[in-house]
Amino acid sequence: MDDNANDISVNVDIEYMSKEGFQKMQEQLEELKTKERLRIAERLEYAKSLGDLSENAEFDAAKEDQMLNEMKIRELEDMLSRAKIVTKGKNDDTVRIGSNIVVEAKASSLQAKYTIVGSEEANPAQGMVSHESPLGRSFLGRKKGEKVKVVTPKGETEYVIIDVA
Repeated sequence: MDDNANDISVNVDIEYMSKEGFQKMQEQLEELKTKERLRIAERLEYAKSLGDLSENAEFDAAKEDQMLNEMKIRELEDMLSRAKIVTKGKNDDTVRIGSNIVVEAKASSLQAKYTIVGSEEANPAQGMVSHESPLGRSFLGRKKGEKVKVVTPKGETEYVIIDVA
């Protein structure tokens, strides 16, 4: 894990995330390893007490949950091991992962606010745009005042970067 990700270049083996996103993922991992494993173990014990395991739907469901939980644990551990926490550079007008930007669509003059984040933190409904998305890729490395053409499945839109914070 690296505390400074002010590089514009993006490495696909790295999971870029905020400090908050990293902590949230660590908490989720801890929850799965402790409380969820215990809950599943209790379900398995209960299912075993019901008798014949060959036709025991409760046992099968608990085993399935156990498998899915362990897969999620491995996935989170992998992502956390490749995590690079992004921090905003000092008074820099260049769009990077972690930047908060205000853009204006030239055609409609509508402004939008976005935060460029790693793919695991992306939530477009909340303005959290992945650096891997067409929108995020188009803004990376650009500066305040620049015009940017963004090609999406819906077509091409031109934006002007109003502010970078």
